[in-house]
Amino acid sequence: MLSRLAFTGLVAMFVGRMISGQASWPLLGAALASLVLCSAIGLMADRAVANAEMAVANGVLEEVRRALATTLPRDIQAMPLGTLIAGLQRYPAAVAGLAVGHRLASIMLGLGPMLAAIAIVAVSWEAALALIVLTPVMIVFFILVGGAIRSGAEAQEKAFGRLAAQFADRIRTLPTILGNHALAGERRKLAARLDTYASGTMSVLRIAFLNAGIIDFFSSLSIAILAVFLGLGHLKLISIPGFANLQLWQSLFILMIAPEYFAPFRRYAEQYHAKAEGLAAASALDTLVLAVPAAFDAALGTHHLGGTASLRLPRAGLVAITGPSGSGKSTLLRQLAGIEPASGGRFCSDIRPAIAWCSTDIHVPRGTLGAAIAWGNGPCCPTRLLLAAGSVGLLDDVLLPGGLDALVRDGGENLSGGQRVRIGLARALISGRAIFADEPTAKLDPANAAMVRRALAEAARRRLVLVATHDRSLAMLGTTIDLGADRGREKVA
Repeated sequence: MLSRLAFTGLVAMFVGRMISGQASWPLLGAALASLVLCSAIGLMADRAVANAEMAVANGVLEEVRRALATTLPRDIQAMPLGTLIAGLQRYPAAVAGLAVGHRLASIMLGLGPMLAAIAIVAVSWEAALALIVLTPVMIVFFILVGGAIRSGAEAQEKAFGRLAAQFADRIRTLPTILGNHALAGERRKLAARLDTYASGTMSVLRIAFLNAGIIDFFSSLSIAILAVFLGLGHLKLISIPGFANLQLWQSLFILMIAPEYFAPFRRYAEQYHAKAEGLAAASALDTLVLAVPAAFDAALGTHHLGGTASLRLPRAGLVAITGPSGSGKSTLLRQLAGIEPASGGRFCSDIRPAIAWCSTDIHVPRGTLGAAIAWGNGPCCPTRLLLAAGSVGLLDDVLLPGGLDALVRDGGENLSGGQRVRIGLARALISGRAIFADEPTAKLDPANAAMVRRALAEAARRRLVLVATHDRSLAMLGTTIDLGADRGREKVA
């Protein structure tokens, strides 16, 4: 940055004096020397950044290898292998870009404009002030656009993981698909999912380009304003302090240094997309392999059910609490979720932020179906809402016409129990948290119940899904806790 500023300033001084008939060839020699120095430093810096990103990516891969080496086989089997294999080809590089490239861009965002402004102050502090005035406006746009980029990137990483897992499943079951002559149908499904993923990617890129366009607009506007005031000052049409009575080289110096003031903003805008991708990749790696939430594991660790009976819940997988009516399935589920106090009147309050609760008594705000699903999850990508709603059959419900724009009354007055449960399930699916569901298939017809089972089984590959249910087909998809004949004893289905 310093060598670029030196080169720009020396060139401005040489050109200005040359036009005035006072060419200084030593200035030109100094400018060329600073250009060579700038190129050499830039080359070394680029190589250092590339080496640092490679070291970080290799370090992430090594941590994943160590984590997998110490992971229980049942936990590895619960991982979505397609997502893991495809993700390990992308996630380490994305995390490295966050740790190195984005961090350098952040440092330069703090230092670069300050250095450029100091250089301009040496000639005209009024011109430097004119540049600085527009900086808060750009920061506001950074915040507004950055939030949209971050949420979009997170949604795309999850969509990529689902796509990779689905592709791996199709490869694994290819003989069955071929035997049932279903290859064309599966090809159409994968093509539709690829189109959805591509559409989401283009949405994120459009926002990123908008962010860069905003920076270009403000930088061009600022430089144009400076050029107008400096030109009018040289024509003696205005007498604004700091813009009038300047020598030609001074005006050229200001106009050539001004782009350097905005260059770090442009670089940061380019790296903001890398930041969003890196954060999403880091979160995906944590979910897949690396991190075990301490508070969640402590809360879910071992629970005493009375007497000597106890249970331990896994990090991922489907666990079904079964038993006859009145055996305490829903009560146990609510106690584990921290909604009702366990024995001794103690709540498991430390676990509630880590789970998504689903039952017929969930809160349903007035508005649209999409807003009801997104409630409590912050800004949600429309693609995520569509995928979640479609996976539980809400988009095909004739009693909720209009898709995500279907109207929902306050408290869900116009909804059936089955619709409320499926809204809760869709909300839980996009939350990324562990799912605790009370009788998720009890009020559904066979077709919708089958869709809900598939959605829960798919979610259980990446996180814990705990259900209280009478549905034997759902219970057979995972481990059961039978509260029937021998209450509190765990057995594997």
